[in-house]
Amino acid sequence: MEQNLKFTLTDGDLLHDPTKYRSLAGRLIYLIVIRPNIVYSVRTLSQFMQEPRKTHWDTTSRVMKYIKGTLGQGLLLTSDNYLNLKAYCDSDWRGCRITRRTVSDYCIFLGNSLVSWKSKKQTNVSRSSVEAEYRAKENACLELTWLHYIL
Repeated sequence: MEQNLKFTLTDGDLLHDPTKYRSLAGRLIYLIVIRPNIVYSVRTLSQFMQEPRKTHWDTTSRVMKYIKGTLGQGLLLTSDNYLNLKAYCDSDWRGCRITRRTVSDYCIFLGNSLVSWKSKKQTNVSRSSVEAEYRAKENACLELTWLHYIL
């Protein structure tokens, strides 16, 4: 997906047959299990299942071309990892132009292997970017605590 691309409900013309878009977007949702690099794009595109537009279809096609060009990429879980947890988190304050909610992301590594990740809209509207970052860190810490308990 293009960087800083923000969709609205009225971008472009409505698709004549939205079932193709819904089917393709649904298939992409299953791919995020092994391709965390497309989580943001798929989450963004899946918001427009009700009334997909031409711009949404074009972006979905672009994501498919990216996947086709990077078939050899995926998750690598090596056996010689150290058992230390590392986490990275970020938030996009007011990232959704429709609801004005912040999008929070985090990824957690066990050694060098990615074991957990999430990209989700926050349930509340944040008043500042600091509040949005704090909530993203909170979500990452909750996941870290759970993983630490398992280990």
